[in-house]
Amino acid sequence: MNAEIEELNRRASEYSDILNNVKNEVKRVIVGQDEVVDRLLIALSAGGHVLLEGVPGIAKTLTIKTLSECIDADFSRIQFTPDLLPSDIVGTRIYNHHDGEFSTVKGPVFASFILADEINRAPPKVQSALLEAMQEYQVTIQGNTFPLNSPFFVLATENPIESEGTYPLPEAQVDRFMFKVMMTYPSLSDEVIILDRFTEGFASKPERVIPAEKIIEIQKFVKEIYAESEIKKYCAALVDATRNPDRYGLDAGNYISCGASPRASIYLVLGAKAYALLKGRGYVTPQDVKSIAADVLRHRILLTYEAEAEEVTTDDLIEKILQSVPVP
Repeated sequence: MNAEIEELNRRASEYSDILNNVKNEVKRVIVGQDEVVDRLLIALSAGGHVLLEGVPGIAKTLTIKTLSECIDADFSRIQFTPDLLPSDIVGTRIYNHHDGEFSTVKGPVFASFILADEINRAPPKVQSALLEAMQEYQVTIQGNTFPLNSPFFVLATENPIESEGTYPLPEAQVDRFMFKVMMTYPSLSDEVIILDRFTEGFASKPERVIPAEKIIEIQKFVKEIYAESEIKKYCAALVDATRNPDRYGLDAGNYISCGASPRASIYLVLGAKAYALLKGRGYVTPQDVKSIAADVLRHRILLTYEAEAEEVTTDDLIEKILQSVPVP
């Protein structure tokens, strides 16, 4: 077992160096936001998708676009608006008058990197066009099924402070995102650097430092990273605590209307493995699970009206859960 762990550590260290090269290229454009960039790389390595939430003007779109520019893969940006149609995303069938046959016109979802910008501005019918793509990595257009690119990575943005002209994301859609990452304002010192870069022409363009094939290789390796059975039980217990808080001594049952799905357990394990990889390790520790727990769980816990009235947030509940569930 020790020899296997050593080999996993060696390979993890190599892949970690590659991902850090990507991060360094992103940092040539994006100032600060280290944790956000890390979460994007972790989700990409684990084969998950990310919902990025933050106020306007803090470089959500720029961060995602910059990451895609560091990887040699196709990129599509879909600007979600109230008048968008599902066919504008997945594509449609068009009749050709010359030969009397129908042909398929594929939509922008047929790319490796998909930026769903302001995803909550489109109605649920349009948002649901991504359901099959995000889960099954395929798209059905009028009865014909087409596989999507590999890797396939959806990064969606939404604005938390604006409600006019927006639609709540369907729970089935939200649950398909591995992480919900909160992006905050930059620090004062970071904002001064931003001014230097974007008001005096110092901003640089990132270089492509990794092929798409290497991302696929990393995603396969993430599943090989060692996680003991106790770690998996710990992940399952954290998710179970969102459904049965009383079982863990938590007085939170009146705040939670619906707990996390089994996808949360899967993404906790995969996210912890990818987190360990980013740190150059071939094995998972409980701290790896704790580090990504909030990002995995915060959009999967539905609050009651009582919680909203008392201004109890999902992050508050997750913190209590992490303190209550025994660590292996």
